Amino acid sequence: MVKLVEKMNQQEKEELLEAITRDLKEILSENRYLHSISTMEKAKELAKEYGQEEQIAMLTALAHDIAKEMTNEEYFIYAKENNIQLDEFDKLDNIALHGKIGAHIAFKKYGFTKEMQDAILYHTIGREKMTLLDKIIYLADKTEARREGEKAEKLRKIIQEEGINQAILWNIDYHTIPNMIQSQRLIHPNFIYTRNYILEEIKK
Repeated sequence: MVKLVEKMNQQEKEELLEAITRDLKEILSENRYLHSISTMEKAKELAKEYGQEEQIAMLTALAHDIAKEMTNEEYFIYAKENNIQLDEFDKLDNIALHGKIGAHIAFKKYGFTKEMQDAILYHTIGREKMTLLDKIIYLADKTEARREGEKAEKLRKIIQEEGINQAILWNIDYHTIPNMIQSQRLIHPNFIYTRNYILEEIKK
């Protein structure tokens, strides 16, 4: 039986980090593996700055893309075999699928907490009432050191100068939604829920 992360001591969490690292090296492409490691390092940095438990942020970030390289067919098979409910959006657009399946794998294989599972589930699309861990994984994924280009640089600058809420808002307003419109993709409703929630957070 898999031991739950919430019942692990610091040493056991370190050992789990090493185990997940080994697993990812086996199942992911080199580029995706290196992205996962770099996202973990960025999550540690953000966790330290904002007061989130570092090991929890590191474990979650390390595993956030564990299902990223599965095919749509594999997603649907996994969901059916594990009684994971897919909504109509999942059947039309796969943007949220790797998070949904990855969250389940992280629980089943590594004993991740509900909070950690949710951060994986929503790391692409966000959600209303994002937790601190949600925000850290969402931004670490987009600003890790291997990310190049104007978008990543802009996000890093906003995080440093204005904070994580402003960075999330900028990403949705000036990157995610415009790109969805330009490519004529469906806009997941969570992007709107996230935007509205973050706006309220900023106003407080």
